[in-house]
Amino acid sequence: MSNINVFVEHYDGKLSPSCAELCTVARELGEVNAYVYGSKEQAQVFQETLAALGVQRIFCYEDYENREEDCTCDSLISHQAQFLQRIICVFSIGPVLLSATAEGNEIAGRLAVRMGSGVLTDVTGIDTEGIGEQSIFGDRIITHSAVKGLNPVYTLRPGAVSPRIAAVPGAAELCEVMFIPREHLGGHVVSFTPAPPTDRPELSQVKTVVAAGRGIGKEQHLHDLIEPLADSLGAAVGVTRDVVDLGWYPTQYQIGHTGVSISPDLYLAVGVSGANHHTSGIQSSGTIIAINNDEDAPIFQIADLGVIGDLFTIIPELTKEIQTRL
Repeated sequence: MSNINVFVEHYDGKLSPSCAELCTVARELGEVNAYVYGSKEQAQVFQETLAALGVQRIFCYEDYENREEDCTCDSLISHQAQFLQRIICVFSIGPVLLSATAEGNEIAGRLAVRMGSGVLTDVTGIDTEGIGEQSIFGDRIITHSAVKGLNPVYTLRPGAVSPRIAAVPGAAELCEVMFIPREHLGGHVVSFTPAPPTDRPELSQVKTVVAAGRGIGKEQHLHDLIEPLADSLGAAVGVTRDVVDLGWYPTQYQIGHTGVSISPDLYLAVGVSGANHHTSGIQSSGTIIAINNDEDAPIFQIADLGVIGDLFTIIPELTKEIQTRL
């Protein structure tokens, strides 16, 4: 059985939600190895979860005595590509899967060049022959492509597949590799300012999403109407590109071709017209409900339930009704 190598993104001691999606795809292709860019101590935090996802081996850096010199805390993406290349070429020849995030796509490109292998980005699936499926032109065209090399590299579109726990847990054996001292890696980050945290749920971490389009009218309506509705449902707030371009809501909540793809159980679109560049990000949603006063809005073509009416009347009443039933 072929080795399938999954790069695990993690932040502040938590696995990225995309990890489960990557492992779900990888299990169909071969034996799953996970790569945690960090120390053994960090990898142990994820060991139980990765075992449940069917991971057989977890590669990480060996414990290093001088934590002040730990380059895994302040390194560049090029170092992460080097970490992957060193281990894969020695221990685990085979396909490589990463998440199609900004970071994942950059690592994938650098890694493919280093290993002389082909790369496919933003795939929505991979078959047992290694053929990658991609959805392009706003999901109007589906392509199937193959890449060459001993270690073909793929990045999987977040939300493209529904994550599943493995029927049989993996061994999740920790495998330490030699730590690379900072002086051997070249440049390193000397300061870092993270984006300001928000108390809104992340789009990829909830099963219900309430999305707003430009039809919401103005920024204040997002806070007065959409956020209370989302809170009553325990949902995340999503927005269209127009809303982000107008400066009404942060970029990380943008859904669609130039934002994120999601697969919630329930997607409620409010004032969303349904342009292709937005609906490309909700194709794998369970139930889609649309509220719009334009009966010809394209969103109704893909909605399971459509409500034609004034959202400024409907949303407050809907929120009130939900809250009375809690």
